[in-house]
Amino acid sequence: MRTTVGIIGAGPAGLLLARLLHNAGIDSVVLESRDRAYVERRQRAGILEQGTVDVLRAAGAAERMDREGLRHDGIELRFDKRRHRVDFPALTGGRSVMVYAQTEVCKDLIALQLKEGGPLLFEAEALAVEGADTDRPRVRFRHDGAEDVLECDYVVGCDGFWGVARRAVPAGLSRTFERTYPFGWLGILADVAPSHDELVYARHDRGFALLSMRSPSVSRLYLQVPEGTDAEAWSDEEIWAELERRFETDDDWTLQRGPITQKSVTPMRSYVHEPMRHGRLFLAGDAAHIVPPTGAKGLNLAVGDVVTFARALTHQRETGSAELLDAYSATCLRRVWQAERFSYDMTTLLHRAPDATPFDDRLQVARLDRIASSRAAETDLAEAYTGFPIG
Repeated sequence: MRTTVGIIGAGPAGLLLARLLHNAGIDSVVLESRDRAYVERRQRAGILEQGTVDVLRAAGAAERMDREGLRHDGIELRFDKRRHRVDFPALTGGRSVMVYAQTEVCKDLIALQLKEGGPLLFEAEALAVEGADTDRPRVRFRHDGAEDVLECDYVVGCDGFWGVARRAVPAGLSRTFERTYPFGWLGILADVAPSHDELVYARHDRGFALLSMRSPSVSRLYLQVPEGTDAEAWSDEEIWAELERRFETDDDWTLQRGPITQKSVTPMRSYVHEPMRHGRLFLAGDAAHIVPPTGAKGLNLAVGDVVTFARALTHQRETGSAELLDAYSATCLRRVWQAERFSYDMTTLLHRAPDATPFDDRLQVARLDRIASSRAAETDLAEAYTGFPIG
């Protein structure tokens, strides 16, 4: 099997890249180790930056998002029982975000790929990337019980942190940067209408809490818990009671309860692999970087990566110049490190470390007070949250 671009992974990054390449008249093949049902139901991110929304619309992949997604023009910060709303459009010249789950993005892109795009092979396990430093890289993979080879001009690894793509970068050329956090997020899905019409980020002495949503009738909520927590160790009653404590305000706002349909714990870490390119192998999304979810950047960073690659390859085909392809890693990493910085800032602003002192607590409140009282500080948060420029 031969193609121009071999894409490993059918998450949002790989699927969007296939769509962008198809629209540019460039052929590709997507290899995904899981089956279609798994890809379409795995729960991940739910916040799309303005730039991601714009990319999906331009790619012809936004019809259902525009119909069912929830545009949000701000977030609410809570601390010391106080409430402060950050107004995105007023601070950013009109930018906003969209609440639309990653699962739904994948469903939309899969449908388009199967209808209009190149081959999308489910249950096709990539085994290795070979010849990345040659002009004919290839991907060895297993499909339908037999091994095969996908010969490419370029390989893009969108196969996540545990995938094979990054392993093809020689250890002597790699640098990794990492931070782990001593807490995680206990997340729930609940069949109840959201108790607020925008996301609520709460800083509390007992730990962080987040009120989010998946639809007008489904709430997504999170609690900061110690690292290694078992989600099933928390009863439904304990979860709702703790959420109520952490979201408490001085006014008459109340948290609406409902049946919990899913519980899980998400670990918190920051990770960057440099470079994001080796020869004709390009890394994108979680294969190259991970951010704690506090800043809602993971999916959006992956979109930035594949847009950068698609633009660069299109430029090379139209002009004969490999300048943008050669700059891929440096271009992406500028955006990646800004997202890492913002995600770290949001995490340390809102979460209480196990060894936090009263001094640390007062500093957190002072930082939140600064955002609530300074348009400059508030603007910095709004600009970062709604998204850094792509490319």
